[in-house]
Amino acid sequence: MSTPELPFTGERFTPECVREIWHEHWHRYAFSAPLARGRRVLDAACGEGFGSALLARAGAQSVLGVDIANSAVSHARERYGAQSGLRFERADVCALDALPDGSFDLIVSFETLEHVEQQEAMLRGFSRLLSARGLLLISTPDKANYSDTTGQSNPYHVRELYREQFEQLLGEYFPAHRLYAQKLLFQSALWALDPHGGGVLTHTQHMESLHEGLNYPPLYYLAVCARNEQVLVNLPSLSLFGDAGESVYAHYNEEVRRHIAAGERLAVLERELANTRAELTRLKAERG
Repeated sequence: MSTPELPFTGERFTPECVREIWHEHWHRYAFSAPLARGRRVLDAACGEGFGSALLARAGAQSVLGVDIANSAVSHARERYGAQSGLRFERADVCALDALPDGSFDLIVSFETLEHVEQQEAMLRGFSRLLSARGLLLISTPDKANYSDTTGQSNPYHVRELYREQFEQLLGEYFPAHRLYAQKLLFQSALWALDPHGGGVLTHTQHMESLHEGLNYPPLYYLAVCARNEQVLVNLPSLSLFGDAGESVYAHYNEEVRRHIAAGERLAVLERELANTRAELTRLKAERG
């Protein structure tokens, strides 16, 4: 018997979500998977548990997923608990004092920071728990583009940060970090089918000019943090993620079909209405 889905309330992602949010959340864990191999991993605020399970399958030495919600931990244990090297416990990510110093080689905490007020305590705890050559991967929305530009307000976010605030906060606890921007983009991709291909990323705006690199307003930031720069040297400069079923395209195409069908039906109804009005006008004229 399969485990029932964890209800989606908007506070925690569930893998049954679709479209943009699915790509955003899965991409962060997919980016982390190669870094988890052979490492002791802490997934801080693991939520439903799908990401912890992915990192365990990716070859982590061990994975501990913690979340403050009993419902999330119970669900994760039931759905993923049989996975080797994986366990789930209830814990507050701002108060992980029961865990020993240096007990993790990789800590991931995605879309958690903005949900807590005690961000300093959270990062201080991560710094204590991380081994000397360990990595912290942490993501958060960019307040400028996530909230200010859109005008939206997420009721579960208690302390969103601008880029400079995020980097300043990280710098207090981690001397080295590399910052990535994340956003779902519409791109046409060209990739070499031989092993010698290089390439330049370009984008254009309003069909006026071409520019090297990606220059879009980030919706999220993902930071890879460490105690020294040497640990960060082999990180990729670009990470792409997609699903083989191309679900965003499938949804887009289905919506286009629905709109075309609705437009065609509306045109038929408008013609019928025009014919009915013409017939009523004719009948009135005949009756004098």
